[in-house]
Amino acid sequence: MSLEIKVPAVGESITEVTLAQWLKQDGDYVEMDENIAELESDKATFELPAEKAGILKIIAQEGDTLEIGAVVCSIEEGDAPAGSAEKKEDAPAAKADGATAPANEATESSDSYAAGTASPAAAKILREKGIDPSTIKGTGKEGRITKEDAEKAQAKPAATKTESKPATAVSAPIAVAGSRNERREKMTSLRKTIAKRLVTVKNETAMLTTFNEVNMQPIMDLRSKYKDAFKEKHGVGLGFMSFFTKAVTMALKEWPAVNARIEDNEIVYSDFADISIAVSAPKGLVVPVIRNAESMSLYQIEKEVINLATKARDNKLTIEEMTGGTFTITNGGVFGSMMSTPIINAPQSAILGMHNIVQRPVAENGQVVIRPMMYIALSYDHRTIDGRESVSFLVRVKQLLEDPARLLLEV
Repeated sequence: MSLEIKVPAVGESITEVTLAQWLKQDGDYVEMDENIAELESDKATFELPAEKAGILKIIAQEGDTLEIGAVVCSIEEGDAPAGSAEKKEDAPAAKADGATAPANEATESSDSYAAGTASPAAAKILREKGIDPSTIKGTGKEGRITKEDAEKAQAKPAATKTESKPATAVSAPIAVAGSRNERREKMTSLRKTIAKRLVTVKNETAMLTTFNEVNMQPIMDLRSKYKDAFKEKHGVGLGFMSFFTKAVTMALKEWPAVNARIEDNEIVYSDFADISIAVSAPKGLVVPVIRNAESMSLYQIEKEVINLATKARDNKLTIEEMTGGTFTITNGGVFGSMMSTPIINAPQSAILGMHNIVQRPVAENGQVVIRPMMYIALSYDHRTIDGRESVSFLVRVKQLLEDPARLLLEV
């Protein structure tokens, strides 16, 4: 008796998902609760587990868009017989016209398992590039060719046969040196949603950006002095993000319009600060939320930042953890950005951009000194936030960061 595995409901606003990748192959034996595929919605990526043990029969293909409740695969009754992998691989794959597909011979031959067996995603990429899997040395388990191996693979130039030509023959054009391969990938649901949201924000908000700079020396001195004691007591390192988050929450209390949003013909003001932290994840940019950050201490913020960032990198964030938020902080400095104009995370009205720290000459008390300086940027929606409020907010953040004792005393 077979069991149909269907797309589960993953959120009230999500009506369809994309089958991003099969983690198992058709005919494989799977254990109950073993992850067999990755599904991708317009908000997050999540794994599809097997609901029983048995033989996997794939129905939907990678790249397919599936509605909630659609059948993805089925699991047939059966045990994992010894040597089943070899039996499966002995069967030649045939094309529609009856000819055996050369690209699949290496994949399905038991003699070439250590070099040439590709995952479904890798096999698709290699087919598009016209590369024989048997020529690729996989880095996966037991020599399996991974998706990353396929993306890095380059087609080897075909050997050319030299033929004598008449003296009057026109010389062939000189080939351009270097690889000129191209590949096409279907945009994922997450990437399409990100693109749509960014264009919408640019078109539907009156977005401006104001800049300032922060002398990071006081914070760096404080971290250097207390980082060991802080980690020993709280079990987490003392990073810059907790200082910035704390400074932002204090400044939002003084300038509530920066924490507001527009809904229909009303402006909604929040007396709490749910801070969204932009994180670069394998599938794209995600923005998990630290709830009620205004009531947290530095170590509590650090723990939550680490928790959310780890989930983001492992594609384990839930829809609830990425929903909401009243203000966003993004740190382009980790990639080396000196200055940028971050785009508002709608429906929020403002976003703070952090950048890299550079030793620069600055004037202090009539003297030129070298200090670790960071440019900060506040992009804001001018429909809800006036220039006075945006500039004053950013100046307040600067004051708090340059005198971190204020963060502890809340003055």
